[in-house]
Amino acid sequence: MHEMSITQSVVEICEAHASGRKVTDVVLEIGELSGVVPDSVEFCFEACTKGTLLDGARLKIEVVPGKGSCPSCGEESPIATLFDPCPRCGAFGLSVVSGEELRVKELELE
Repeated sequence: MHEMSITQSVVEICEAHASGRKVTDVVLEIGELSGVVPDSVEFCFEACTKGTLLDGARLKIEVVPGKGSCPSCGEESPIATLFDPCPRCGAFGLSVVSGEELRVKELELE
């Protein structure tokens, strides 16, 4: 499960930015096309934060929908996979506009 190592990295990033202060809340953005399962990150979060500045912190995950741009007609549309065709003209090879995010959006500190 790669979500465990991803969650450990998120904790390290949060601790680095907390500058020694206790973290009470974390808002994490996870894109639908990122390959990261939000429920798995949520499951791993408590184990990864034990004994850290994030111990007891609340995790909020915001899922960012996938959106693609068609190289043929320029249409921007929701996509569920990287292989979805354009709903307007049927072309393949859409450029990803959003949905691949994986970032710490906010930290709340004591």
